[in-house]
Amino acid sequence: MSYEDYLKLYNEKKGSYMRCLESISSGDVILCSNNYNECSVLFEHLHEVAPGLENVYIYKSRVGMYPFMTTPGMGSHVMTLNYFYGPVYLKAHPLGNCSFIPCDLPGYYTSTSAHRRPNVFMAAVSPMDENGDMFVGMNQTNESDAIADAVREKWKIILEVNPNLGAMNGAAKINIRDVTCLCEVDTPEMTTLPIVCTPTEEQVGRNVAALVEDGSTIQMGIGGLPNAVARQLMDKKDLGLHTEQFTASMADLIKAGVITGRKKTLLPGKHVGVFADGTLELYRLLREDRNCVMMPGKYVCDPFVIARNEKMVSINTCIEIDLTGQVCSESIGPMQYSGSGGQFCFAYGAFRSKGGKGIIALTSRTRKGTPKIKATLTPGAAVTTLRNYVDWVVTEYGAVNLRGCSVMERASLLISIAHPDDRASLWEQAEKLYPAIKEIDV
Repeated sequence: MSYEDYLKLYNEKKGSYMRCLESISSGDVILCSNNYNECSVLFEHLHEVAPGLENVYIYKSRVGMYPFMTTPGMGSHVMTLNYFYGPVYLKAHPLGNCSFIPCDLPGYYTSTSAHRRPNVFMAAVSPMDENGDMFVGMNQTNESDAIADAVREKWKIILEVNPNLGAMNGAAKINIRDVTCLCEVDTPEMTTLPIVCTPTEEQVGRNVAALVEDGSTIQMGIGGLPNAVARQLMDKKDLGLHTEQFTASMADLIKAGVITGRKKTLLPGKHVGVFADGTLELYRLLREDRNCVMMPGKYVCDPFVIARNEKMVSINTCIEIDLTGQVCSESIGPMQYSGSGGQFCFAYGAFRSKGGKGIIALTSRTRKGTPKIKATLTPGAAVTTLRNYVDWVVTEYGAVNLRGCSVMERASLLISIAHPDDRASLWEQAEKLYPAIKEIDV
């Protein structure tokens, strides 16, 4: 087909946002692209058609604050499902408008589509090119598999086409021939605000950086602690990148020549990730640097793929950890706060990597002064990373290696890096749990 043919087809399928929303039917199961490529305009207006729908399910991302999730009574019309909660879910959950799916990133699409098969795919995409393709530019969580299934099984494909969205190397694409309907929007790229680190987080960052050797391949999450770690890595040499999420701090390391990928044993020279959330500068780097490659989540976050990187260092944070090493990173007691994401996958992959290190980094207390190292987890807390595969634990008071340690040794080690004002209480509780426990030389 010529570009003129593609353009004619494009114009035939183009309509208003309301026309796109009216193509949704009762009983539909909608799979949405995540974060950067979420259909923000369509979701902002979905509540206008939702009362006329019944039993619609939407698999969507953690971002956005939309009326169809925060309006009471929407759950019977449109139920939102996800494996990683964000702020809007904390409002929607008590209203019965959403529910959590216990799952990690690489298994999310396979598991959910086997349980409740989608028949609609939605995404915000970049403008059509001369080949009739539009790109889901900064997300490969499950997009390639979902689009392939959507085309083969004739799902409805509903798109927001946005001139402000870009694409990086490895982005999934959709051809206009397979699209059901689309609308054009002009909203800015989704960005995240700069994160200000506390002095305590900066000290944790220094302690973590001391464990990262030159030539290691790293994975880091998002937030104050990972940003603090990144700033302390500026004197390292030839780091590699194999990560779930591209962040602004990683872009800084790439631009500074710290991340080169030259020593990587898997995909040397390539900076590998699944999706991007961050600043406009981050997106610009990802579009322009052809060494930055986005690959499907089921590959990047597969622990056995991760382990093929020698000296793999996984750096994650948590909400709390108990004295045996059980890590909760996603709930506050029984209240779901976020999700597993790829944390356990990277911790296990680093654990199996030759020369690898899995690091759980945390401040000893919350900003409100609540201890994060506890004798036992808060009742109802979800275990995100099993104690069997917890390696290094780092606070502002030091770093301890739990690999191979007994439960009593772990308790003693973790108490040694707890907040000083919490240690006496932790010892008292530990002595009740483990009467033979003794303080060890760390």
